[in-house]
Amino acid sequence: MNRKSTLIPEPIAQLQRQLDEFRSTHATRTKLPEPLWQAAVELAQQHGVHAVAQPLRLDYMGLKRRLDEFHSPQRKTAQPPAKGHTKPAFMELVARHPATLDEFVIEFESSRGGKMRIQWKAAAAPDWPSLLHAWRETGG
Repeated sequence: MNRKSTLIPEPIAQLQRQLDEFRSTHATRTKLPEPLWQAAVELAQQHGVHAVAQPLRLDYMGLKRRLDEFHSPQRKTAQPPAKGHTKPAFMELVARHPATLDEFVIEFESSRGGKMRIQWKAAAAPDWPSLLHAWRETGG
């Protein structure tokens, strides 16, 4: 699938329409209102800077800087994530002693909404990093 046919998540598409409307009614190089930037930052938290900057035609480094400022520990008024949105996280769990299990279950979920669940019944665990890599390569 080429980049042009990739679906844009609806929240990004909504902001894209707002930006198009703003740009059509203001002179070129007019600064974007802060609420539009804030909406872009919130979307970048969930979808990533590139996934938001590219379809919205925003300056990548400008959006990244604003996102970094949003997460800065010196920020005076921390804002919670938008309702229903959580920042993606990674947690590695390491057992003190290797567990001997007959069944393994792992779930992957991408920021684009793709999901994969693997249930494995075997004496040895599968190569999880290779499975995740292969899933990402397919656009998971």
